[in-house]
Amino acid sequence: MRKRGAGLIAAMLLACTLLPGAAEAAARCRNTGSFERWLAEFKQEAAAQGISRQVIAATLDGVTFDPAIIRRDSGQGVFTQSFLQFAGRMTGGGRYQNGLKQLKAHARLFAAIEQRFGVPPAVVAALWGLESDYGAYKGANYNIIRSVATLAYDCRRPDFFRRQLLDALRIVERGDLRPEEMIGNWAGELGPTQFTPSDYYKHGVDFDRDGRVDMIRSVPDALASAANLMKSFGWQRGQPWLQEVRVPAEMPWHEADLAIQHPRAQWVRWGVRAAHGNLPADTLPASLILPMGRNGPAFLAYPNFKAYIEWNAAIVYSTTAAYFATRLAGAPPVGSGNGPVEVPNAQQVQELQRLLIARGFLSGEADGRLGAVTRAAVKQAQLKLGLPADSYPSPELTARLRGGR
Repeated sequence: MRKRGAGLIAAMLLACTLLPGAAEAAARCRNTGSFERWLAEFKQEAAAQGISRQVIAATLDGVTFDPAIIRRDSGQGVFTQSFLQFAGRMTGGGRYQNGLKQLKAHARLFAAIEQRFGVPPAVVAALWGLESDYGAYKGANYNIIRSVATLAYDCRRPDFFRRQLLDALRIVERGDLRPEEMIGNWAGELGPTQFTPSDYYKHGVDFDRDGRVDMIRSVPDALASAANLMKSFGWQRGQPWLQEVRVPAEMPWHEADLAIQHPRAQWVRWGVRAAHGNLPADTLPASLILPMGRNGPAFLAYPNFKAYIEWNAAIVYSTTAAYFATRLAGAPPVGSGNGPVEVPNAQQVQELQRLLIARGFLSGEADGRLGAVTRAAVKQAQLKLGLPADSYPSPELTARLRGGR
């Protein structure tokens, strides 16, 4: 699974906190050997992979290490916005209205994309809007080759970025982009739908039929490529992806988990109802997701939702992207849920993680991130302590863990 967001999303995530010890943790990783020696060895590897010497020289000769990229990567903060905060910020106001305009202005293009790939216009438009505000956000002018080479040399995620750099060379060799045209964001993502070089090379589509995949300047290429990538993630033509629902005051909350599916009929028997329209009591499988726990917004996620998780594994982003697509497809704004929800900040999550680690529910470091692993540990603790197991932290859970009961 991948995490995108070096462009508009990262620029908008201002409510982030750097936890104590974050810089020290990054500093524990040390490179050995010079960048120049590493680059010479990489050139040999690229040649062994079948990339021409001419492309290797044209793309990599003169590339230097960029310490600013490492500082950006090491200094990323902890995302603390709730789903309602993030979704409200990213899908409201002008972005929603502009999305409707884009759907109308490019109706024929979106229809052709759906016919070929099976991905609805609203799904593609929502990703376009979230990643770059429909191409309006250009991001910083980082040299993609230099950025990816720097991250490939760095000791933290060398394998991932080494593959990205090889595929960046393949993009050049295929004739899609010249090295100097590969300008994008600091983490190496390209174009208005923020593709990694590997996704660009493997799933980019020449939809305007000009002989090359140009996702930087060609809207047809960028949008068709996004649809093709979603299809590669398992998108099923004609199937739903997300539906807002209302949940009862009491139900088996431990069943609310993206990893658990039940027929819609079972959710109906447990008291789940459609927030708008109908919820048929049929056999279509669905997972109940509660991004802010049992008192916050609730959704049934259908099999197509897994494509969003592949696009970006962060549940707040993936749920927001899927929800935004439902909005552009005609759904009303999301409700606030059954009651107020206290959203923990990064320090509170870090304290909770330490308590979970001490009680054996969680392993690793307390990083202050309320991700899937931490939420799974929260669920196990809630089950053990007899609390509603909705996988969302609460002050009561923290208090019970503090007290050792």
